[in-house]
Amino acid sequence: MALKNLRGRAALILPEDDFDVDQICGIANLKVQDPVQLAQLALQWCGAEFAERVKPGDLIVAGRNFGYGHPHYPCMIAMRQIGLAGVIGESFAPGYWLGEISRGFPQVACPGVLAAVERWDELEVDWESAILRNLTRGTQMAFERPTQSDMQTLEAGGLVKRLKARVEHP
Repeated sequence: MALKNLRGRAALILPEDDFDVDQICGIANLKVQDPVQLAQLALQWCGAEFAERVKPGDLIVAGRNFGYGHPHYPCMIAMRQIGLAGVIGESFAPGYWLGEISRGFPQVACPGVLAAVERWDELEVDWESAILRNLTRGTQMAFERPTQSDMQTLEAGGLVKRLKARVEHP
């Protein structure tokens, strides 16, 4: 089974390096468990129209070391609830990367992406060729191909599903 290409708009650009995902919902909301409530709390600093403009499949474009700090899961659960399909970043904090890959949330390490993408550009992540296409601008760039293990985890929909499949179909 091959991982389906990501295709969506750059709905959110977070250009600062060392972005702590706790800022997405706010530290005060880290104990909230309900995905719907988390989505309502998320990205309030982007304005009320943000959640209305996001479409399923849209993407986050981020700076270097995205996910720096303590990678708490509620914030990224909120992103999935809003409809965001993955993150394309200059680079990622290792703990964040492992945590989100293990949950089946696609991450794409693509140095130089911030200079090549503007908000609402239509993007496509071609996993097979390791190419990020900016369909709005007609450009493309290579990204760092995830490890075979990370790809298998993403294809399965997360580590738990991958391990269950291995037990059920050795």
